[in-house]
Amino acid sequence: MINKKWIPITALAALAACATTAENDDFDVLPKSSATFVEWGEAEGWDILVDTSRGTCLIERVDTSGTVVQMGLTSNAEFGYLGVFTQADVSPKDNLVHVSLDGKQYYGDAEAQTSKLKNGYKGGYILANNQNFVNDVMKKYVMSVYPEDANTFDVSLDGTNEAIKQARQCNAEQTS
Repeated sequence: MINKKWIPITALAALAACATTAENDDFDVLPKSSATFVEWGEAEGWDILVDTSRGTCLIERVDTSGTVVQMGLTSNAEFGYLGVFTQADVSPKDNLVHVSLDGKQYYGDAEAQTSKLKNGYKGGYILANNQNFVNDVMKKYVMSVYPEDANTFDVSLDGTNEAIKQARQCNAEQTS
């Protein structure tokens, strides 16, 4: 079943090649475009999905303005990703996704995303192995996207603390 909330997943394959921390083909940070996703559960308004091709989980939410946020982990939990996709009139500077969490700035790759996303969505992913980033996402309530751009917008992070905990449980079940 494919629905509107899964539209940005088609962009994942293009970004997998951008994960410069991946040393070999066996280590993929992002799901593949051919991946199959199965609903695992829900927590605090976030859908928890299993990527059956990788045996990993991600959380996803579409807000009332249609902004899609996705977060997931690698199976060994060494790397995570946060994706933000919008139909708003934004132009990533230098092909970067830029978010601010209470003034802490994080950047990620948005290269080639506009050509891979459907229905006018734009955005990309921040890849991280920084626990501070994960903690900030779990503990903050608002994330500003493109904070230095005239078209900045805010995304609610309500419920991420519980949703990420549940996604970790989902991941643990996939690897056991």
